[in-house]
Amino acid sequence: MKIGYPCINESLDCTSSRTFRLASYSEDRLITTVEQNLACLRRILEYNVAHGLLFFRLTSGLVPFASHAINTYNWQEHFQMTFRRLGEYIRNNNMRISMHPDQFVVLNSPNEQTVRNSIAELVYQGSILDLMGLDSTAKLQIHGGGAYGDKTSALNRFAEVYHTMLPEAVKARLCVENDDRTYSLQDCLVLHEMTGMPIIFDNFHHECLGNGEPMAEAVEMAASTWQAKDGLLMMDYSSQAPGERKGKHVQHIEKELFHDFLTVTEGLDMDLMLEIKDKEASALQALEIARALGRM
Repeated sequence: MKIGYPCINESLDCTSSRTFRLASYSEDRLITTVEQNLACLRRILEYNVAHGLLFFRLTSGLVPFASHAINTYNWQEHFQMTFRRLGEYIRNNNMRISMHPDQFVVLNSPNEQTVRNSIAELVYQGSILDLMGLDSTAKLQIHGGGAYGDKTSALNRFAEVYHTMLPEAVKARLCVENDDRTYSLQDCLVLHEMTGMPIIFDNFHHECLGNGEPMAEAVEMAASTWQAKDGLLMMDYSSQAPGERKGKHVQHIEKELFHDFLTVTEGLDMDLMLEIKDKEASALQALEIARALGRM
């Protein structure tokens, strides 16, 4: 098991997602910003390795406006060596990497422009992992999208876009995650049957929108969709913030809940991404609990 957190390290004085306004776009500004983002990413990765946090989700914002028509600069060639060195560091330290495109990536949208924009974003993010030289265990995770009043048609539309419009390099990395409002684990299993995509399982979303499957059974069902080329099941872990709206993530890890989750899933292998607001602070505590239970 590897444990990690997404995108931002709150212990460091830098961010890997610096950006600027579209109206201020220039190639010089783009180059400077990407240099700063990649330098910060290196620091985050080094922190994670030093602290035993070997699962990390890269921010979508490493290259500002990368999938926007305004950005015609060949940043891939410009930063080729930097990405290669980051990838070497990741591989040499046995880290697992993922990316999670923003909510505007919706492959089953009835709007053709939204679909085209979504594919462009997936191509950009997949190219980051390709430039790093990471294999197909480094994944892109998205949600099923909307139901648009007819979930069956929406599922079919997703599958059609997947098979007819996505490049093979994207399909090799793409996973679907159950969400807390529309697409349950069972819906994602349907998408898996239609496309072959592995399912990234989110325990908290399953608690919000499930079909009565016990947690260990649900984890097993998701894990069964992963092949050797995909690596271990990736999971998102979180819990409900007390006193907040249903579905709001907790600020800090609930140690007893996490302990119980690991106990219930004993014997099931997974890499855990903690979607908890205080990032590496909770991830470090999760690491201690997992080690104490012999899960690492």
